Amino acid sequence: MNMTSRVSRLRDERVTLAHGGGGKAMCDLIEEVFTDVFDPPGMEDQARLTDAALREAGTRLAFTTDSFVVTPVEFPGGDIGKIAVCGTVNDLVVGGAVPLWLSASFIIEEGCEIALLRRIVGSMAREAKAAGVRIVTGDTKVVGRGSADQVFVTTSGIGVIPAGRDMRAESVEPGDIAIVNGVLGDHGAAILAARGDLALSTEIESDCQSLGHLMEAVLKAAPGVKASRDATRGGLASALNEIAEAADVTVEIDETALPLREEVKGMCEILGLDPLYLANEGTLVLFVPPDQTEATLEAMRSTEAGRGAVAVGRARDKGPVPVTMRTAFGGERIVDMLVGEQLPRIC
Repeated sequence: MNMTSRVSRLRDERVTLAHGGGGKAMCDLIEEVFTDVFDPPGMEDQARLTDAALREAGTRLAFTTDSFVVTPVEFPGGDIGKIAVCGTVNDLVVGGAVPLWLSASFIIEEGCEIALLRRIVGSMAREAKAAGVRIVTGDTKVVGRGSADQVFVTTSGIGVIPAGRDMRAESVEPGDIAIVNGVLGDHGAAILAARGDLALSTEIESDCQSLGHLMEAVLKAAPGVKASRDATRGGLASALNEIAEAADVTVEIDETALPLREEVKGMCEILGLDPLYLANEGTLVLFVPPDQTEATLEAMRSTEAGRGAVAVGRARDKGPVPVTMRTAFGGERIVDMLVGEQLPRIC
């Protein structure tokens, strides 16, 4: 039974502790705000999963989990629901998996507006549909005022890695080309501006998006992709350091090739931030052999998420540091792993 065929039983405007007590109020909240929105409706405590891909010889399962505590929970370009789906989908995608199923768990603060929950869950349902995944099980808990910040979301994801696909950082070799699918730092800049603490006026939106369709297009055109990382917390700099350390190479990037909006660069200059460390939620970096660079770029640019794809550097023999950058002035500087927290609670 769906929402269009019955009268709503949920009359409250805000969540109360009764909505987490296991009784009628909880059932009404779960059914009308959560399970009736996801497809298919009527989820249970466990999901029984089957897919034709699981029966193919040589396939492997990929599993990931993540928690989301972003503040504000709604921001230009997305909300905590959209980022929860995108973040978990992308964690599967960068390992070469085809995402299939998600779980979603909600910790809700007493007093949270039910209208806000409806918007968040609706956003999750739309993004899951766009990404080609199903939200198949979940959980809700209600905590007292001051024990959370409106709502926290935890998602887990399961995908299938097709036979013969093996993407890992250790595979990167000197000469491999580093490619990103679009502009850098938009999510971190959007969250910073949305908090309103610094009276910044900008129209920057988060790059929050699922990257499954982009990755499948790339792997079809360039099956030699070596490794990939989504450049989330710690930004591009941290993602490149992780890959370089695992592969025992040095990665050299070109400052003039980095795709950055002028607004993001200006904000970073004002605040003393480095855009290489700003978080992204719809940007990945991958490494391909030189002879597959053009095919990769063409495949990326054929998708909405990869319109701004560009090569930003290459791997070379291991040097004194994992990542360096050729500056616009012709010099070279170290690009280290992020130390400390540049901007907390961005995802």
